Amino acid sequence: MLIVAGVAGFSGSVVADQTDPRLSPLFDQLKEAGAPAAAGPIEQQIWAIWLETSDGAVDSLMDSGIDAMSRGDRVAALDAFDQVIALSPDFAEGWNKRATVHYLLENFDESLADIAATLELEPRHFGALSGRGLVFIRLREAEQALSAFEEALDVSPQMVGPRVNVEILRRVLGQQDI
Repeated sequence: MLIVAGVAGFSGSVVADQTDPRLSPLFDQLKEAGAPAAAGPIEQQIWAIWLETSDGAVDSLMDSGIDAMSRGDRVAALDAFDQVIALSPDFAEGWNKRATVHYLLENFDESLADIAATLELEPRHFGALSGRGLVFIRLREAEQALSAFEEALDVSPQMVGPRVNVEILRRVLGQQDI
């Protein structure tokens, strides 16, 4: 368990990556990307910016949480992301990562709450929007899932997973294809 509360010199805030001025032009490019292959590198740039902070303690905790997730240690990942959020509640990607862990733990209400916090900070978070769709699928809420995936596609029209899910959900719900 990594404890960082009380780190000397901690200012209590992170330069929130979701407010980075580089993002708006990237989101414009994302809407103009004509194919998934063109959108992929733009999405990767956005993800990289979302992960940037100006706080070493938050960076360390994010790295620990991501590493724990990759090892399948969901408890350690949840602990790391809990600490990220405690240190920097205005850091959207901390909320998003914790939402992902809650989803993996099948804590769907907690995942939805963290997704809502992510989207409050970064309404264009296509990963959180898509994740919300996945949660609603697991909750057997097809109409809400469809809406979430459509919102993700409004932000990043070339996303393959949400596009496939929209097509499937529209068939299930008897709606027209996109």
